[in-house]
Amino acid sequence: MCGIAGELRLDGKSADADVVKRMMARLARRGPDGEGLHMDGPIGMGHRRLAIIDLSERSRQPMADISAGLALVFNGTIYNYPQLRSDLIAKGHVFRSDGDTEVILRAYAEWGSACVERLHGAFAFALWDRKTRSLLLARDRLGIKPLYFSQDNQRILFASTPQAILTAGGVDTSIDPIALHHQLTLHAVVPAPHTLLMGIRKLAPATIMTIDLKGHCESRCYWRLTAQRPERALKEEDWVDAIHDALRVAVRKRLIISDVKVGVLLSGGLDSSLLVALLAEQGVEDLLTFSVGFEDQPEERGNEFEYSDAVAKHFHTRHHQFHIPNDQVLARLPEAVENMAEPMVSQDAVAFYLLSEKVSKSVKVVQSGQGADEVFGGYYWYEKMNSDNNGSPLDRFRRYYFDRDHAEYLETVNPAFHGIDHTAYTIYGRLTEPGADTFMDQVLRMDTTMLITDDPVKRVDNMTMAWGLEARVPFLDHELVELAARMPPELKLGSGGKHILKRIARGRVPDSVIDRSKGYFPMPALKFVRGEFLTFMRSILNSQACRNRNLFQRDYVRTLLAAPDKHLTRIQGSKLWHLALLEFWLQRNVDRKL
Repeated sequence: MCGIAGELRLDGKSADADVVKRMMARLARRGPDGEGLHMDGPIGMGHRRLAIIDLSERSRQPMADISAGLALVFNGTIYNYPQLRSDLIAKGHVFRSDGDTEVILRAYAEWGSACVERLHGAFAFALWDRKTRSLLLARDRLGIKPLYFSQDNQRILFASTPQAILTAGGVDTSIDPIALHHQLTLHAVVPAPHTLLMGIRKLAPATIMTIDLKGHCESRCYWRLTAQRPERALKEEDWVDAIHDALRVAVRKRLIISDVKVGVLLSGGLDSSLLVALLAEQGVEDLLTFSVGFEDQPEERGNEFEYSDAVAKHFHTRHHQFHIPNDQVLARLPEAVENMAEPMVSQDAVAFYLLSEKVSKSVKVVQSGQGADEVFGGYYWYEKMNSDNNGSPLDRFRRYYFDRDHAEYLETVNPAFHGIDHTAYTIYGRLTEPGADTFMDQVLRMDTTMLITDDPVKRVDNMTMAWGLEARVPFLDHELVELAARMPPELKLGSGGKHILKRIARGRVPDSVIDRSKGYFPMPALKFVRGEFLTFMRSILNSQACRNRNLFQRDYVRTLLAAPDKHLTRIQGSKLWHLALLEFWLQRNVDRKL
């Protein structure tokens, strides 16, 4: 896992090494183990390295093959690289390194852009082909690794974060009204290609984009998820066995592809606890586990230590438990927000940032349970959607997930940002795509391929990589996801959610963890806003910068500030925090760049 950046000139000039170096400097935290620069006429490529596989200098990036005219910068891990390497050697390719980076380079030389379809893992990369004078950008199937870009008539910039692109200068930072609608309506999920800033786009998951020196772009989606039953109906026991086997493989792949020690982020929920059980099944000894907790509020506890402690004791892990007081949370909020690629309202973003700081002192790689709720139907609102047969698929989804309906959105933002219901348009389009048998198949497929990318997956990548920590997510192994998508939704929604995972966990994980109600990474102070946190958010929304930006309608801001605890979203997020976080992100990441 690393940080990548680069510039492709479209105006006949040579790429500017200083621009690429500035972007690399902004990515230093993603790659603390080294840096590299490759300049070749119109292209400049930079890399910050987090050394996980082949720790030698042979796997240093950018990686170039002068004779083939290829140069590559890559962020991620290719879990099937040993098999691909053997296949390529059989075809006559000679390798100078032992890692996965060179496998991508040789795979492109052998199969061209179709090589991405052979890669299993989490990845984002940029590859310069001198012979065709073109740049290839690619992203993994589920968008686990990020890739942003900016294009004008003179150049294309690309990087692992928008902040890196902003350091290049000359980027349009005006607010994208389509992105703003999604930001405030869809729990801060802004689907690709949009970002909050007009001048920065992001590559969609499962997409490759080729750009030539005239600025002409061609994009291709190389993978689509279908959610349809197999021709031969399977019994529940068959599904239990098939999912268990696929999950074992997913965990094993993310364990053995590493030259450093691997730990687990143990929240105390079913998903991370099951990962610990599966790792123990595979004979992992001296397993390191990590949990974090915060101060309680009257309405909600701030930790789930009783569950994580039970799992750690059951499996005899070397457990690390961190309790972080509210004053430290508030003091560290600014730096956490500065490391958010985009504004992320989920309260556990800050929790993951503070936890990752602690974990990075012990390991460089962790496994984490993100994706299980979306893939296996774990959220409480899924059953509500499924039971409500009134209206269209859009209506059934919107009633239980949208943070604001369009009418409230119009009350929230300045009239300059009024327009159509962009979020409803997006959701309707995604739900009604062909290849899903039922309404819940539609919802779970959409959540797995879109919502998860720009909510839990993005925040885990951002917050862990801010400390040079690689998070691997076995539940988002694309082969496991494909299998689960074919399973009847009732086997997911049963037992209060994640029925099939509970079946697998029974007898392996303590019953107290399996039978508990669904938990979340709690940080109550960002949900039930009062005291110093309310003062903090009031100062942001009443600041001169916020007033000058004129993004929000002042009457709406005053309403939220007057009674913050009374204004929660349908999935129990603070509407006040949504506004304050958005404004604070702009102040910390955009205003300071102008």
